[in-house]
Amino acid sequence: MVLVNTGGLHQASMELRELAERILFSPELSVKLDCPSEITDNDPGFSIEAPIVPHRNVQLQFTENKGKSAFPALHHLEKDSTRAKILHYFTNHELLATELMALVLLKFPEAPKAFRRGVLKTLKDEQEHTRMYIRRLSDIGVEFGQYRVNGYFWKMIAPMRTPMDYVSRLSLTFEQANLDFSKFFAGQFGKIGDVDSKKLLERIYHDEIGHVGYGLKWFRKWKNPELSDWEAYQEQLEFPLSPRRAKAEPFNQEGRKRVGLDSEFIHKLYVYSKSKGRTPGIYTFNPFAEQYMATGPGFTPNKRQIGFQKDLEILPAFLCRADDVVLLNEKPRLEYLVSLKKAGFDLPQFETLKQGRLEKTSELLKRKVGSFKPWAWSSDIWSLFTPLIGKLTTPPPVKAKAWEEKILPLFGKDWSACQLQQFLDHCGWQDWHCSPDTVGKVATSTDQVLQRIEALRHMHFHRHVVKSVFGSAGGNMLRLWEPEISERQLAWINNVIEREGKVIIEPWLDRLCDFSLQLEVEPGGIRVVDWTHLKVDARGQYKGTLWLPNFSRGLPARLARFAHEGSPDRMTRMFQDLIRFIKPAVEKSGFVGPLGIDAAIYSDPNGQIRLKPIIEINPRFTMGRLAVELSRHNAPGCPGYLRLLSTPDLKRSTFRSFNEWAQNLNDKYPVHLDGHKRIETGSLVLNDPASAEGCLAIWSVSQNISDFETLFEG
Repeated sequence: MVLVNTGGLHQASMELRELAERILFSPELSVKLDCPSEITDNDPGFSIEAPIVPHRNVQLQFTENKGKSAFPALHHLEKDSTRAKILHYFTNHELLATELMALVLLKFPEAPKAFRRGVLKTLKDEQEHTRMYIRRLSDIGVEFGQYRVNGYFWKMIAPMRTPMDYVSRLSLTFEQANLDFSKFFAGQFGKIGDVDSKKLLERIYHDEIGHVGYGLKWFRKWKNPELSDWEAYQEQLEFPLSPRRAKAEPFNQEGRKRVGLDSEFIHKLYVYSKSKGRTPGIYTFNPFAEQYMATGPGFTPNKRQIGFQKDLEILPAFLCRADDVVLLNEKPRLEYLVSLKKAGFDLPQFETLKQGRLEKTSELLKRKVGSFKPWAWSSDIWSLFTPLIGKLTTPPPVKAKAWEEKILPLFGKDWSACQLQQFLDHCGWQDWHCSPDTVGKVATSTDQVLQRIEALRHMHFHRHVVKSVFGSAGGNMLRLWEPEISERQLAWINNVIEREGKVIIEPWLDRLCDFSLQLEVEPGGIRVVDWTHLKVDARGQYKGTLWLPNFSRGLPARLARFAHEGSPDRMTRMFQDLIRFIKPAVEKSGFVGPLGIDAAIYSDPNGQIRLKPIIEINPRFTMGRLAVELSRHNAPGCPGYLRLLSTPDLKRSTFRSFNEWAQNLNDKYPVHLDGHKRIETGSLVLNDPASAEGCLAIWSVSQNISDFETLFEG
């Protein structure tokens, strides 16, 4: 037990330096919390170095575990024990602030007198806060020191080199965060009827506004006048500290306005995200990986492709966690990021590239990173990640030199066709399986293509598709729907064969339902993530993805009966077998990460319903996987629809721009959140409509699936 005398003063008058020394170097809590009524500052003395830790009684010494102790869970807040742990945690923070203020007085004796007087005033508040917390703990039956305490504040602030460091780290970071904590917990204690704790936190909150305001005044006095408050603040903090430490949820904008922080600072802090400790995954959007594979190092995206990537490069932000990093070529607009935060999304850290590469000054080069998470592993991505190889805690699936031999084949549609053929041979042909004729065949010449078409016509397949080995989203394919093949179509086939050495030809199926199985390949096996419905146009071009809490809900009755016949149902049986079948080949390649299997239920020329379990296999992130991750932000039971609106869609609409279309959607279908910040209804624009030139990605949520059919009529 720590015995503390919160009463009388040891002496009526004292030099400020002596007071600071007593607080910092006395192990007795009663001494640390004692302050004479009269303080003079006539002899500031010499500067001292910070001790490793402040002197404390054994009961209040910091825990091992890197100076941190876990914050109590908020479950059962009505229990005295839970509230006591929370209040005990805060008590230590107030004591730490007192000790740090004593340190700043000893470390910077030449600081302006007015600054030192302000520190003293704040120090007295922190002493009083500590005493108030101790009394409240005593009321609950707990002594300060009964639980473990941490030294994180000391570790982050004590190495300060200047008073500017002090106000940046303590006033504008940890005390600013307490604007959120104190207000939130005052509300929580009030809800359960703990009036005394509520009043205590309200007092702390009121005082904290003054403390942050004091720090802001001196910060503005000392900062580079050419920089905004936000720019100077970011520049002043050093890793591992970041503005992320200056806030908590819920974010209290009103308190920050009362402090005097400007709107730019408040909004940028609101959307700011950076790992507080976990090594981040590094995400980036490279949607044309297959084209790089097909063409080689000489591939140059055309204007449309560049625009597509530019418009949608933000999408990995919806695949990752707040602790991760997304690499972008352009920094997102603040207003757009604010709209995502208001929609309930915790944003990752954004790192801007320069000419497609990390800047030499990038903070990522100074810290450990967890893993690389590109949209797709491809030849164009290795050079981007090379500077970070030595910082990785999780190595890439294979080394760059081995990628072409091991992982590249998985992207080929010939590999997908081969896996389908072997799987069907393995499990035995059944009348509800796709027929052998529907499996894609490799052709290495135009003559072979023509021969295959002729053979398919004899089997009553009169429409056909020729695919590039490397293509995505219905692109890089030729649809042959007319009896005669044109010269232009023959030229396309010849060009692809010349470039890639082969094409894939298969019949065009009368599809009744397109869907996708989302998987995650992990070192220990392959995990099923979820199912999604694929929406394509009459030509097989991708339009959107429908996610449903129950996959069968999106199937017509006859297809649902077909899919779920038997126990376990045929869909489950087939895809469980399929995963087991492809697992050895995938593991042999060394690939880890997202894997999507596109499949279809179709009607054969005789009108019989069949299942083709592999249309293609995509060893990368897909729009289907994006839809699954977005669905985690939906309220329970609410379907979601991911739609990509293209320039042709815009031209067919009544809108003059994507921004106008987005505004219309926002007006007609605004996002409504439940009490847990999950989307119940509405449409959220995923990329910035103000800058979108060729594509707009929209996530729509509704209880009624039929709403999605009319949602994008323009």
